[in-house]
Amino acid sequence: MKRVLEPEVMDDPEQAVAYARADFSSSNQMFVDGLLARRGPELLTVLDVGCGPADIPIRLAKAKPSIHIMAVDASDVMVRVAEETVQKAGLERRITITKGRIPGLQPKAGDFDAIVSKDLLHHLPDPMVFWDEVKALARSRTVVYVMDLFRPASEKGAADIVESVSADEPDVLKRDFYNSLLAAFTVDEVRDQISRAGLTLDVRAVSERHLLVEGNVGSR
Repeated sequence: MKRVLEPEVMDDPEQAVAYARADFSSSNQMFVDGLLARRGPELLTVLDVGCGPADIPIRLAKAKPSIHIMAVDASDVMVRVAEETVQKAGLERRITITKGRIPGLQPKAGDFDAIVSKDLLHHLPDPMVFWDEVKALARSRTVVYVMDLFRPASEKGAADIVESVSADEPDVLKRDFYNSLLAAFTVDEVRDQISRAGLTLDVRAVSERHLLVEGNVGSR
């Protein structure tokens, strides 16, 4: 099945609110637990690209009190939601929410121990802008930890995943999930992206719908 693009930025208020209210706790906690278990000692400063409603930064900050996170999203609506969520959690001093999009994020190269992202890659028409940005912002040995959906073999396969995971969610969220699955990359496509970017990162499936990209940026 060929990839079908979806909007790059979630600026529809109804869609953004539905996304913020949705229960992604299982996959988000899997992301955070895996990151801390495998990379925890290396993490003091983290850049989260495409942070959405900031659930992952909040989970990271609560799990590791010494961590500081800059969380970036391109959507005005989502940035407002993230700011409100971080304030309610009382974590404004350790989580900075900022609007930004790739290419051209403002942080200085080398400012972060880790660059992380979840469920952003499939939104990008050209995924190479993300991997080029990672290279531009990383220093030698920066941790890269990226999770995303991977594309099923058929539209029916995508519909089956939506019904098995999100049957009770609002229609707007189910439609968004389905479109995201169709816009996602396969594991082999992401491996090719990593190779073209000149990065040496591991790419593997970690669930029936998620892939993980993990490793350290090599010396440049």
